[in-house]
Amino acid sequence: MFVLDKRDDWSEHKPSAEKENEFLAEHGIDEYQKWFLGIDEDEEESDRRRYKFPYGDFEKLHRCGVIAAEVRAAQYEDREIEVAAAHLHGALNALM
Repeated sequence: MFVLDKRDDWSEHKPSAEKENEFLAEHGIDEYQKWFLGIDEDEEESDRRRYKFPYGDFEKLHRCGVIAAEVRAAQYEDREIEVAAAHLHGALNALM
């Protein structure tokens, strides 16, 4: 399931730290990590800080989250994530 929202909507749609904690407690780290495009190899696998570039709210993929991930990846010069997010962004735009 996905939401074709606007770029600036991510500040309202991204999950809060409280929602992240609730999701982790209910579903565990294996399900949590599925909502992120990247990982930080320097962090422990069981640490939520390991997972970077969120793109959804644990229920739906958000176009605004994909765009935010794409922009941040470009800022951090993470080309692999930037390309993956751009590909996903293009696929979502095609649905609009």
